[in-house]
Amino acid sequence: MTIGRGVFIFVVVVTLAFFSYNAQRLVRYMRTVGRPDDRSDNPVTRIRNLILIGFGQTKILRDPVAGSLHALVFWGFVVLTIGTGEIIISGLFPGFSYAMILPGPIYALYTLSQELFALLVLAAVTVLLYRRIVVKPARLQGDKVHSGDAILILSMIGALMVSLLSLGAFEFALHPGSGTIFQPISLALSHALTGLPTWGLEAGRATSWWFHALLILIFLNYLPYSKHLHVLTSLPNTYLSNTSGPGVKGAMSYMDLEAEGVEHFGASDVTQLGWKNLLDSYSCTECGRCTAACPAHITGKLLSPRKIMINTRQRLMELAPLATGDFGEFEHPQLSAGEGGDAGDATATAALQNTLLDNYITEEELWACTSCRACVQECPVSIDQLDIINELRRSLVLMESRFPPEIQPAFESMERNGSPWAFNPGDRGKWAEGMDIPTMAEMIERGERPEVLFWVGCMGSFDDRAKKIAVAFARVLQAAHVRFAILGQEEKCNGDPARRMGNEYLYQMLARDNIETLDRYGVETIVTNCPHCFHQIGNEYPQLGGNYEVIHHSTYIEKLLEENRLPLNGEGKQLTVAYHDSCYLGRYNDVYEAPRETLRRSLPMMTLVEPPRTRSKALCCGAGGGRMWMEETVGKRINAERTEELLATGADVLAVACPFCMTMIGDGVKGQDSDVPVYDISEVVAQQLL
Repeated sequence: MTIGRGVFIFVVVVTLAFFSYNAQRLVRYMRTVGRPDDRSDNPVTRIRNLILIGFGQTKILRDPVAGSLHALVFWGFVVLTIGTGEIIISGLFPGFSYAMILPGPIYALYTLSQELFALLVLAAVTVLLYRRIVVKPARLQGDKVHSGDAILILSMIGALMVSLLSLGAFEFALHPGSGTIFQPISLALSHALTGLPTWGLEAGRATSWWFHALLILIFLNYLPYSKHLHVLTSLPNTYLSNTSGPGVKGAMSYMDLEAEGVEHFGASDVTQLGWKNLLDSYSCTECGRCTAACPAHITGKLLSPRKIMINTRQRLMELAPLATGDFGEFEHPQLSAGEGGDAGDATATAALQNTLLDNYITEEELWACTSCRACVQECPVSIDQLDIINELRRSLVLMESRFPPEIQPAFESMERNGSPWAFNPGDRGKWAEGMDIPTMAEMIERGERPEVLFWVGCMGSFDDRAKKIAVAFARVLQAAHVRFAILGQEEKCNGDPARRMGNEYLYQMLARDNIETLDRYGVETIVTNCPHCFHQIGNEYPQLGGNYEVIHHSTYIEKLLEENRLPLNGEGKQLTVAYHDSCYLGRYNDVYEAPRETLRRSLPMMTLVEPPRTRSKALCCGAGGGRMWMEETVGKRINAERTEELLATGADVLAVACPFCMTMIGDGVKGQDSDVPVYDISEVVAQQLL
């Protein structure tokens, strides 16, 4: 055995052992500190997410410029890692080459892939470094991001590509005629080395080989200490993500309020978060896509979803060494118990006294969230920032009764009246007076059963503007001769506002009452014009045993139009319409086409225009997450920002498919002193009925 080979074997063993130690340390932190969290469900969907989002990079490609560059680097790394394996193995077993085990044509394609991807990755890294150092995009700034770390990592990747190509160039220069057309770049570079002495070429080849091999091992061991830890965790994180498919996506986690031995509901610290939340914090790339899409941040509020993840990781790394007995693994090792004495004790005491809530994340940040899921939608590695926000809100409300004072009346009204507003429950059906709409009780008493139950919701029952939507949709159902009924005074708030505002106890009380009513009548199919009711009853009631087919009115009307069950006059003037996507209909449930198709079918003279932020990138109206009942005193109003964007399309009419959006966009239009009308899609259809 040569000295060089012996040294390399020693280096490989030591570096891999050190990497293994750090990998196990991070896993131990995550599993010891975080709560259990079963992620074994929906394996087929998870594999699909892994393929499309993880390997296909579909989410990162939502940004066509930076996304394409990063995707190219990722794909390049996947391909080049195979080549790196050949280099490392050849250092352990001299003379080894994939040519020994691969057929000639396949080996030729393999060598070509190494050459081309090395050049492409080098070009992409060069552009990314230019963006970081010169352009400095806004989303890459703020939140104390590790910009220097990104520059270091990109530089290391660039150096790896250069050393890989130079290794081939020196090899071909040493052995003229050995290069092939499948190694065009190295072959071209080798011509520049012609004339160098043999010893110089050998030294260059050895230097390139050692530099590349050692840099790979250094890079691998630097990752656990870098924000680029996502290089290792992004694929597992994508597979284990919350985006496991319709009916599950966006649903808040079930909370057993009667579980024995539970001392804390929600989360005030990382010890009350699930281990998957902590894996999310490891996986954060600090790219800022989440924060750039956040309506609260866009309009000047304190909330930054990226900061939520950075803070979670910081708190985990502060507390986990104590929880696992690795006190010496603090970010400031000079304060460790072995070296700092009393200072180390002081640091440990501070770490134990701190909490994620208050010491890292403030109430103001949490209550600014509209629960729109834009942050989750944009994250290229499928992090769920909203899950952490929801758990922290739960702790604030359930454990400490800390919440904005203006939502106290909403809590009280939901508890007393079954609605966020202090209206008489007996007035729930007054909107339908004179329309001959039966209640479920009346229909069952007559021995009849409806095709569907029309779930009206609190807005449709009590809000004057939303009542018109309920009337319009009822007219559509009657025109199509659909047998339907309502619950009337037996209907209660679906509980979404309470749950999103952290009051899980109140939510479950409302939900269980509704489930009892629905089950008593044997309800199977529900149609509603409220995306919040649609999501909550359809996707979250199953946690409590309520399983129903729930259809949003946009989808139901589209079906009626497709079946030609609606008599439309087919006339009208030419209109330009801009449609606003509801968060709970779109990002939560992937319903984008039904409202648009409903508009197209009902308005034959219509031109549909899209605002810059549309479909899954649409900006929230500002009412979700309980914000409907909170004052917006910081920065620009979210509904004003969204309304300006919709009006800028030049549309004659603005269309919505949510009563919450109707209120917010309607108020926004008034604030702009505009006379552009805002209609729900059901109102548009109702106006066209014969």
